[in-house]
This record gives sequence, C-alpha cells and structure tokens, in this order.
Amino acid sequence: MTTKQSASASVEVAADPATAFRIFTEEIDLWWVRGPINFFDSARATAMQIEPGVGGRILEVYSPPDDVLELGTITDWEPGAVLAYRSSVDDTETRISFDALDGGTRVTVVQSLVQGGSKAFYFWPNILHWVPQWIDRRDVPQTPRELDRLSIALYYEDPAGAARWLHSVFGLGSWDKIPAEGEDPSWIELHVGSAAILLFKLTEERVGGLDHEVWVYVDDLDAHFARSSENGAKIVSEIHQHGYRRYEADDLEGHRWIFAQARPTMQ
Repeated sequence: MTTKQSASASVEVAADPATAFRIFTEEIDLWWVRGPINFFDSARATAMQIEPGVGGRILEVYSPPDDVLELGTITDWEPGAVLAYRSSVDDTETRISFDALDGGTRVTVVQSLVQGGSKAFYFWPNILHWVPQWIDRRDVPQTPRELDRLSIALYYEDPAGAARWLHSVFGLGSWDKIPAEGEDPSWIELHVGSAAILLFKLTEERVGGLDHEVWVYVDDLDAHFARSSENGAKIVSEIHQHGYRRYEADDLEGHRWIFAQARPTMQ
C-alpha cells in the first residue's frame, strides 16, 4: 500500500523535440542501463522495447524473444510532444512530455497513482537521467550499458551523503545521477568503467562488520547455490527474487557474498 500519489522528473537534452521523442522510444534498448534492479526479471531480460502508436506496448523482452513482460499500454502517442501509458504492473499512469527549449528539449515524466490504486513503482526519477547521458555519447557506436559480473556494495548511515562525498572527493561518477541534498533514494549506483559500487542504508544488523558485500553474477544460480550449500558456506538467505534472482552467504570468516543470476546479455 502506498500513500504517495505521484513522482516526477525532468531533464534537458541536446536534441529537438522530434529527435528526443524518437530517441526515447526507438532507442530505449540502447539508453536503458542493464543493472540488476532495472528489470522485473533481470535474470532473463535481454532487451527493452516500445511499440509505436496508441495501443502499443512497453515491453521487457526475454529469451526467446517472443517471451515478454508487458509493462504498459500506450494511451497517448504524439511524436515530438507526448507519450503516455497505463502501467500493466502497478496502479499508475505515466505521461512523458517533450517541450522545446533554446537548443534542445526538456523531457518531463509524471507518474501518478490512478484513483483507487494502491501499488506504485516510482522508478522514473532515477531512470530518466539515462536519456541525456545516452544522447551525449550516441554519435560514437555503442552497445547497451551492461554491468560487469563483479560489483561491491557499501552500507552507510547516509548513502546519499556518501554518494555526494565519493563523487566530489574521489571523482566517482554514476550512470544514474548523484542524489542532490534532500534526496534519499533506496538504491544508489556509482560506476567505475562497467563496475558498480552499490550504496545502501546501514542497518542495526550490519553494524560491526557487515558494512560491505561482494556481488557476483553466475551463469547457473541453482547449481552455484547447491555447491555452496554442500561445501560449508553459511547460507544467510536462500534463492529468492526481487527483480533479480539471488542468494546470500557468508564465507569462512564471516564476509557477506551475494550471488545473482547473470543475464543472457552478460559477457
């Protein structure tokens, strides 16, 4: 149950409205970052797709390609002006507008809970920032951004403040954005090349040594879990799924490891 009625985000891009609209819709699979939390079923996801026109679908594509998850159905399609859709996975409606600026376009997303609705995944404030980053580099041949198979997670009392410090002091960047003062996202990713540094909230459970983890993506999570269980790993949580399939285990000296199912597109 959610009490938040809406979420919005806005970015400016160096493209005219017609081009920005075309990039947003036709090139979504190129600007969409393939992180572990960025799909509903990350272990199987191979692509993102928007079918053009009213009645078209927004799709998370799996392997084989005829296996898809419908994320929404388009209700308004005005190239260069407006894209709107009704979600198929929660109780929200989303409107994306493209407004001309001097030398570019302001892209604004408003995601709102429908009347009587109770379930909302307000993901657009994080995701929209991928679009201008893609536009700034799309003239150079690129493939979709894919994370390496090894990441680390760090736990802070103030993850957003830590992200700002790491960015300003160590120069670490992000494929998403560095949270501003007053923002407190639950998931923050910094990036070094294709490697991710995940920042989370430090809880009482983690005080005293569990303030970091290693994340490893494996080809066969079930076989890996069986091997770890049989050979003495302390299983903290068995295989479960929330966007990505994973399990947690401690090694012989109590270090925490997260093993997750690699996507078909991971090298």
